[in-house]
Amino acid sequence: MNSLLRFAERLPRPVIVVIAIAAIGIGIALAIRPTTALGVLALLIGAGLVLAGVLEAVSPAVAGERIRMLLAGALIAGGIFVLVAPGLTVRALAIVVGVTLIVRGMIGVSAIIGGRNLSLDRRVAEVLLGVAGITFGVLAMIWPDITLLVVAVVFGASLALFGAGVLIRMMLARRQRKQTSDHKPESLSRRWFRTIGAVCAIALAAGAVVVSVTLREGSPVVDDFYAAPRTVPERPGQLIRAEEFTRDIPENATAWRILYTTTHADGSSAVASGIVVVPDVGEQHPVIAWHHGTTGYSPACAPSLASAPFESGALFVTDAIIDRGWALVATDYVGLGTEGPHPYLIGDDSARAELDAVRAARQLSDAEIGDQTVAWGHSQGGAASLWSAAIAEDYAPDVPLEGAVALAPASDLPALVANLGDVAGGSVFASFLITAYSKIYPDVRFADYVRPGAEVTVRQMATRCLAEPAMLVSVLTMLALKDDPDIISRDPASGPLGERLEQNVPPASSAVPVLLGQGEVDDLVLFDMQSAFAQRMCAEGAPIDFRSYPGRDHLSLVQVGSDAIDDAFAWTDDRFAGVAVADACGV
Repeated sequence: MNSLLRFAERLPRPVIVVIAIAAIGIGIALAIRPTTALGVLALLIGAGLVLAGVLEAVSPAVAGERIRMLLAGALIAGGIFVLVAPGLTVRALAIVVGVTLIVRGMIGVSAIIGGRNLSLDRRVAEVLLGVAGITFGVLAMIWPDITLLVVAVVFGASLALFGAGVLIRMMLARRQRKQTSDHKPESLSRRWFRTIGAVCAIALAAGAVVVSVTLREGSPVVDDFYAAPRTVPERPGQLIRAEEFTRDIPENATAWRILYTTTHADGSSAVASGIVVVPDVGEQHPVIAWHHGTTGYSPACAPSLASAPFESGALFVTDAIIDRGWALVATDYVGLGTEGPHPYLIGDDSARAELDAVRAARQLSDAEIGDQTVAWGHSQGGAASLWSAAIAEDYAPDVPLEGAVALAPASDLPALVANLGDVAGGSVFASFLITAYSKIYPDVRFADYVRPGAEVTVRQMATRCLAEPAMLVSVLTMLALKDDPDIISRDPASGPLGERLEQNVPPASSAVPVLLGQGEVDDLVLFDMQSAFAQRMCAEGAPIDFRSYPGRDHLSLVQVGSDAIDDAFAWTDDRFAGVAVADACGV
């Protein structure tokens, strides 16, 4: 490495000019193209580090010759590592770039001590730039899955400026020597330019810190309520504890959050949480068993922890449910709030959690809950609602369902997964699914479906909830990955994962009447896919009413004012009133 540095010091001026121009080009490419593929980005970063090291070796030192050479050597070594390391991971990239930015920043900060031969404004500028570099380096390692963007913008911009600075110094060398020999001070415009640049850098770093702190502070925190007791009742549907719940509850209702027992499909015991809301007036209230849509995978993503507990899972009509005199029992599912793993898009487990929530809710002494129950659900919850209809008779005969409403349900999981690559936000849903299935099914290995270089990215995505501010990081990461087709190394619908997805397709046969609603312009759960599932249910003789909604996409289907919501209320009214189900299999 020493010979390489000595060689760099003896480079001819034209070669240095070419290197500086190349550094500017790579820096600009990184800064204006932050969404390039991971492999290409690694090559650009590696080359940029090497060029930065060479330029550092031929540049005037701020804090001494030895430090300059150490920094140059570190940059070149880091660049070579990035270039030759096969399948470089995002975590490794974060460490390399983060350490590089921190080291360069520390050298800049040392100018306040070792740069006494520098003017005051030069020392201030170097210190500010150093603090900014340290800050960005730390952030790069705190948010490893967004390092792609941090590197592209911060490292790319600094590399371009570094190269431009070398060119400017070379062009002004004679003038600077003349100014030195004539004892003329450095031009005022250049001093102002350097100071303004340093102030902008530190302001940008401060802004990044504020955003980082804000994103982290906005995340829900799981409290002691969700901790399972030392002795858990073996029987499913047993109420463990309950406490009053007031967040986002209608004024004419009383609510509790509950902790209760349930079971997995393999028969093993589990603990789940949920919310029970009951009108203040009346008794024996019919129950809407709400299966919420996707909120996330980690325990902090429980709707009962969210600031908007019902809307986070796509239920926007809680007030209307209570105004009709109905009670609402909404499970969080296992692993959201309680100890996981969360069975994301694993149907039998999710259905059991809701049916057991109804059982537990009946044990609340102050809740007037009746025997009539209709299952409702949307998206992830729509599939769970279909599963509740399929297993209720055998698993929970004491919770007979009058019907099940499934709005845009994830009814065909292999087809849904195949479509995720074409959907905005599809990478986030894929991270939830692959993480959940690999945790729950021993034959599904995470590494078999996610490329090693993207493992940190996918795992980090799975830790964030859709409703929390930190999801912005995943959104930016999705932009960074959109041009990289190799993030998923294998078709998720193939192999063990594909077989498990097939197992979790809701059964097409059901003795419980089903209202299946689907928006015609839904780009997540496609209309043709849903129509085909409805046809299979009809072929099995299931009492299904399939309704399509022109102009409605995945979320607008369940918003206030949607015809689908009006139909869900009217159809549920009929079920509670005992109106016979008409044969609607005309699809």
